[in-house]
Amino acid sequence: MALLTKDIEDRLIDLLVEEGLADKAALDDAVTESIKSNQPLFPLLINKDITDNETLTHLTAYVSGVPYVNLTSINLDQDTLDLIPFDIAQRTMAVPIAEVQNRLAVAMIDATNIQAVDYLTSLIKRPIRVFMASQESVSHVLDQYRTDLSSVDAAAEITTQEAQIQENRDVKTIVQDSPISKALTAILEYAVRAKASDIHIEPLEKALKIRARIDGVLREVMQLPKTIEPALISRIKIMSSLKIDEHRIPQDGEFVVRVGDKEVDLRIAISPVIWGEQVVIRLLDKSGNSFDLEDMGYAGRSLRTIRNGIKRPNGMILTSGPTGSGKSTSLYALVKEIKDESINIITLEDPVEYKMDGVNQIQVNEEAGLTFASGLRSILRLDPDVVLVGEIRDRETAGLAVQAALTGHLVLSTLHTNSAAGILPRLLDMDIEPFLLASTINTVIGQRLVRRVGERRNTVDSTPLETEEIISAVGELLPKTAADVAAVSEDLGYKDLPLVGQNAYTLVQGVETPRQPGGYKGRAGVYEVMEVSETIQKLIVARATSSEIQKAAVAEGMITMRQDGFLKVLNGLTTVEEVNRVTADMGS
Repeated sequence: MALLTKDIEDRLIDLLVEEGLADKAALDDAVTESIKSNQPLFPLLINKDITDNETLTHLTAYVSGVPYVNLTSINLDQDTLDLIPFDIAQRTMAVPIAEVQNRLAVAMIDATNIQAVDYLTSLIKRPIRVFMASQESVSHVLDQYRTDLSSVDAAAEITTQEAQIQENRDVKTIVQDSPISKALTAILEYAVRAKASDIHIEPLEKALKIRARIDGVLREVMQLPKTIEPALISRIKIMSSLKIDEHRIPQDGEFVVRVGDKEVDLRIAISPVIWGEQVVIRLLDKSGNSFDLEDMGYAGRSLRTIRNGIKRPNGMILTSGPTGSGKSTSLYALVKEIKDESINIITLEDPVEYKMDGVNQIQVNEEAGLTFASGLRSILRLDPDVVLVGEIRDRETAGLAVQAALTGHLVLSTLHTNSAAGILPRLLDMDIEPFLLASTINTVIGQRLVRRVGERRNTVDSTPLETEEIISAVGELLPKTAADVAAVSEDLGYKDLPLVGQNAYTLVQGVETPRQPGGYKGRAGVYEVMEVSETIQKLIVARATSSEIQKAAVAEGMITMRQDGFLKVLNGLTTVEEVNRVTADMGS
């Protein structure tokens, strides 16, 4: 809501009572609580379900003498949306409604703020008529925006025409033309706004396919004519300082772009394929992660175990999972938890994905001889307390990491395995002695990423098959009686868990919109965090299999990734389909 004067606030409270829109006793209690706790009143009323934001917005508009509009069920056509560019609409939280007699009707959250209205007028350079709308209304319209990729089509058309006129034109000249630069900029802006992690530019026999990985799933964005391929890929090579005349071997590079107020690091991988050169661009948004363990999805027993692990002054904490499962992000979150002026934290990474103040970060450079193994040797001469090794890839690095843990350092690192328990046999395969592993490894984390259900959602009852899956996965964890709910929910770290043995459970399902494709928006981790207890140490020394170690860890209370996923399903964070997609190979 817009900032309100005391007079308007008092009038709104009176109107809520006069119109029978809120209970007077509940209002009085909320006003008292607001004063005592120094909290804003109206967010408090909404949080306590005394009223809702739409009602407050309508009454505010009435009291302020500003026309009101509710857009929560309105779908606007693209021509109307184009009246205000998306970046301006998002920045000012103002969306177009219609064009009437050379004036633009605009819905704003802050419609009573003269400076905000003047600022919007100066940005779009035309007279406007302002309506007041709730944040839900404006967000609903913002969901309908499509990122403008017309410049990509225009560049493709221009390049196609030029290719037809002069097939042998020098590529260097083509890539300097502005249409190609604009095309690449539009593709990158689309990916940043859609929060994509990767862009795939894939040559086909007669076309060039552009795909983006959004929330872990690849989606086709568009297909371009084959004629644009040399110009677009050469432009990427130039920006990445790569050789534009090299087409036979893979090349890696990087560059930085700024989209709005965000600075995004791009990692470029180019490889020759049958129909040309494939380009994969990884986007690392420097402002996109808080590195907070709770925000990432750690909860309950898993969160307590990991925090106990990082309190130890030495030993190893290892994370496991496939590429793109968030292992590095978990390590950064652990570094954030333990970062302090009194300790020296040094990292060795390939690449350094996020820059952190107060942490000494080293970039691996194999061409210059700086590998994980050689870098780790030099790090140990720099008096570190905590060492982060981006990945244990080989026997030498594994041996050095274990030696560092044995000599009084806390070592954080990652391996590529399917589960937490799979880390231990994997290190044994690297010829690390079992007794060394047993005495150095403190905590092991297995993880995957699931897509979060978006803010626009519906509740549904689980099907009989879903109910059976839920009970099979977490039935033994769920509370048995109403008296158990509070204690079990607190232990597992999820609110108000349902009782076991129900015929159906209340689940959530996202609504498909342009801003939450498939009904999802953002991702959360599903985790299993294993503490290396005395029992598990004995199993390591006996060279037990990963399944035997997993079984022992579960018997000691470890929540598996699949169980963590279904607990998140019951808390409305994700869906059964998502959990099955990422944990189908793990059993119950």
